[in-house]
Amino acid sequence: MGISSHGGQANPPLTPLLERGERIHKFVLITNYSLLGGSLVQLRRGADRRPWTFYVLAAFFTLFVLFLYGPMCAIYLLSFQGPNGGLTFPMHGISLQWFAALFAQHRTGDFAGAFLRSILLAALVLGMTVVLSVMAGLAFRRRFVGATLVFYLAIASLIMPGLLVGLGIGLMCQLLGLQPAWYTSALGAQLTWTLPFGLLIMFAVLSRFNRFYEEAARDLGASAWQTFAHVVLPILLPGIIAVALFGFTLSYDEFARTLLTVGPSNTLPLEIWAMTTNITSPALYALGTLTTVVSFVVITAALTALAVIQRRRAQRRPHAAATR
Repeated sequence: MGISSHGGQANPPLTPLLERGERIHKFVLITNYSLLGGSLVQLRRGADRRPWTFYVLAAFFTLFVLFLYGPMCAIYLLSFQGPNGGLTFPMHGISLQWFAALFAQHRTGDFAGAFLRSILLAALVLGMTVVLSVMAGLAFRRRFVGATLVFYLAIASLIMPGLLVGLGIGLMCQLLGLQPAWYTSALGAQLTWTLPFGLLIMFAVLSRFNRFYEEAARDLGASAWQTFAHVVLPILLPGIIAVALFGFTLSYDEFARTLLTVGPSNTLPLEIWAMTTNITSPALYALGTLTTVVSFVVITAALTALAVIQRRRAQRRPHAAATR
């Protein structure tokens, strides 16, 4: 017990007061925590409750997926029909006979030749679309006389009917005395379809390109070619892969612009169209399955390349930050 310096009276003991204050403080903390926890639980329950529009849109999306992929799945299943099976269900065994029949020319037509021509034509279209789109995108970075007119002329073919474009190219070849072929007139016709998409993609990519990277490379002594090869091209590479993917897939299944410009040799879409008139076996379904597999392989390769590029860029950022 202490003695007061003002009158000599003893002060009340401090220990019980401190204990009471500590108990009151704990009570307040527990009460606030309980109230806060209850509010959080209520907020979490309210967040978990979805509006009725969510379920309506989910049901609509489910129906859309079934409508889109249901017929395709039926075709994939029927392509493995047994030797005595027909074009409809039920399945009569499972076999790969109809896939083997695709390569028998007397049975299903020149599928192998049409497939090879389509792959080669798509590769040509891919290469020319990428090169011309990148060159045009770099050219349009600077304003020049007639740039707007050239841009609208380049994308005008998007709104023109494909059959009319093919008819015009076919008539031009006839007037010039040229024989239509898949590697000349059909190539030009398909470029009128793929180039506008490639240009639009490159314009979108280059609109976000920072010119300071080029200026920094030139300040470090890089030439114009070195700046393009080591600075500009790696940054544009994801967009270039997207242009290549568009060019290949649009050319691979193009029908309207190729019909009147391909000449005597069919591409794969034209061969499939011809098969629908004289083939009454599941070989037609097997052909659809194979073409779908090829498309998925190309798309998977493009997406894998994009993922690898993004991963390498992400790995370089910590290293670049550590060396600063």
